[in-house]
Amino acid sequence: MNDMRPIEVLLVEDDAGDVLLTREAFELNKVKNRLHVVNDGEQAMAFLRREGEYADAPRPDMILLDLNLPRKDGREVLAEVKADPGLRSIPVVVLTTSEAEEDIVRSYHLHANAYVSKPVDFDQFIRVVRQIDDFFVTVVKLPSTSNRF
Repeated sequence: MNDMRPIEVLLVEDDAGDVLLTREAFELNKVKNRLHVVNDGEQAMAFLRREGEYADAPRPDMILLDLNLPRKDGREVLAEVKADPGLRSIPVVVLTTSEAEEDIVRSYHLHANAYVSKPVDFDQFIRVVRQIDDFFVTVVKLPSTSNRF
């Protein structure tokens, strides 16, 4: 990743406690990133398509997506993102409480880049979010904004 610009992360999460924990994990990791938060699937798609109040939203380098969302659930968001030629290259990490095999299989069928079950324990949750951040920001090479199709 380009070290000159912050990493844009879109968190799609309706649980205020999980939003707070995720923010804290990113801050503790001290990675140069910006965490944008939306609380439901319809807001997520508006953000990604830069519609309405999100007209000036940055294109995310990564999406952290909960499956169980109001208005439009995470499975629908994932399907729409991966079906859209302008969005499908954005890595989507499903970060959810569900450990159901059907959710895991369906998420990968919808082309999720990773599926992570949220730990209940505070320290483990922080560790998991930091590991996701480390992997997608430090290890994985993503195209620069100017080279995206």
